[in-house]
Amino acid sequence: MSATKSRAPEFPAGLEWFNVQDPVRLADQAGRVVLIDFGTFSSIHCQHVLQELNALRRRYRNELVVISVHSPKFTAEKRRSHVLKAINRLHINHPVVHDPDLKLWKMYGTKFWPTQVLVDTEGCILGAMTGDGKKSQLELIIQYQLNRNTDQKENRKLSFSVHPTREAPSVLLFPGRIVATQDRFYVADSGHNRILVLSSRGQVMHQYGSAGAGFIDGHGSEAAFDNPQGMALVDEFLYVADTGNHAIRRIHVRTNEVVTIAGTGSAGTTVSVDIPGTPLTVSMSSPTDVVFKNGKLYIAMAGSHQIWRLSLIANTIEVFTGSGYEDLQDGPSGSAAFSQPSGLTLLQNRLYCVDAGSSAVREIDLDSGIVSTIVGEGLFEFGDEDGAGAAARFQYPLDIVADPAHQMLWVTDTYNNKIKRIGVSTTYVSSTSCDHRLDEPAGLAFHEDTLYIANTNVHEILSLNPNNGRAEVLNVSEEFVEI
Repeated sequence: MSATKSRAPEFPAGLEWFNVQDPVRLADQAGRVVLIDFGTFSSIHCQHVLQELNALRRRYRNELVVISVHSPKFTAEKRRSHVLKAINRLHINHPVVHDPDLKLWKMYGTKFWPTQVLVDTEGCILGAMTGDGKKSQLELIIQYQLNRNTDQKENRKLSFSVHPTREAPSVLLFPGRIVATQDRFYVADSGHNRILVLSSRGQVMHQYGSAGAGFIDGHGSEAAFDNPQGMALVDEFLYVADTGNHAIRRIHVRTNEVVTIAGTGSAGTTVSVDIPGTPLTVSMSSPTDVVFKNGKLYIAMAGSHQIWRLSLIANTIEVFTGSGYEDLQDGPSGSAAFSQPSGLTLLQNRLYCVDAGSSAVREIDLDSGIVSTIVGEGLFEFGDEDGAGAAARFQYPLDIVADPAHQMLWVTDTYNNKIKRIGVSTTYVSSTSCDHRLDEPAGLAFHEDTLYIANTNVHEILSLNPNNGRAEVLNVSEEFVEI
């Protein structure tokens, strides 16, 4: 933290606020510590900070004011509709100010996502911290400031009240990923913190987890998840990337038992290519997807920008590839770099990955771990362009699935609200026609020449015929049927 103190600049007029009826003024917060969080909601590190701030806000409910400044990286993040959906998807319950032109970012001299600025009880800047995993340091400073200003500490009413704009009730809430089989779907109903098994007609056959976020093993709905995402079905087991719990869970689809097989429930913060400990003692960082091959689970570890590998036979875990530094760098496993790997698929002896942070598609040799880039050029190179390899552009792709019969890769070009395909041999990227509006699709499954899409922000599952672009909405019903 900086030792120099200066008056915190007031929020300029004209910015749009969320979760409050009127703009929040720093001048009205005298007597309380204010924590201003500069972040972009697409960043996994900014998402971690939001979890940390929720804990601080609950503990210091009357003494601490938390304000998030949304400072967008991607073009799509400048849209009001995007910000509102992100607030609801991430369960943000404090004031948010949207800063699409980075006015506040420049006023405060911010240079990195995420940055947390602390303002003392007299309205002066105490300093700033960058990155996530700083909850304990922030709490020490907050507690110190409150203790030394006991004479100013008042229990007067806040100058604002929080009024979030909620999503309309629906069976699904921000569905993430999908697995499709001959007669059923497995859907990560991420906003409801559960996994649903649906019939081919959309009827709920079984539920794992309940609406409340938690980290509990158990039977069916007695278990608890937190923002589950990618899944892999292997015989009678469904493996789940339990992103919010930083863990890998296993569901026995016959007995309905949910158990944790890797992760501690807390986020890991150390960047390393060596993993000390066993799967159940090592701390993970936002695993987002899993795929299975030859007795091993490959894990997209979005928070540490790596691909991990978990042996289900030997019960060992290791970094498969990635140095842990956020970048777009090809090469051997120890030096290659990713940026928020979010989706995985397998085709022959290649592992394909979408890097959400660099809007890239990567190819990884399963024998050597060597990484090469199919689409993408850097952390800030994104857009919406079809074309071959280097000429193509995505914007924050979240999932990828292989079509072995046609040697094709399908990608959710999430922030462009499109589905795109890549020819494996040509690396040519083309947009897929769809006669239904897509709103930040986050998940894909390909089965018998049909694409199944998690149309995340609309809370629905689509079936798409990629040959003619016709889409149908799966009529998901909460009414249970016998398995």
